[in-house]
Amino acid sequence: MSGVRARRETTVSMPTGDEQAISLDEASRQLELAVHDAQVAYDCIALGNLNRAHTNAITARTAADAAETLLRSVLGESAAAGPDPD
Repeated sequence: MSGVRARRETTVSMPTGDEQAISLDEASRQLELAVHDAQVAYDCIALGNLNRAHTNAITARTAADAAETLLRSVLGESAAAGPDPD
């Protein structure tokens, strides 16, 4: 079927308790991956390898987006739980 795009749906669950700590660990890991991929992209530009730089820039952006999604999920759960007693 030409011109018809398949739609892929994804869901994100709201973490609670231990899941929140796991989500924060995963967000940190995703940010570390984003930093690494951004550095590789930077180095590839300096070496003139623009195709590889482009690929790594995309993967850096994807990792940063994943970290943001996890952080939004945790923040949404924290906001629903009420104000922090500190």
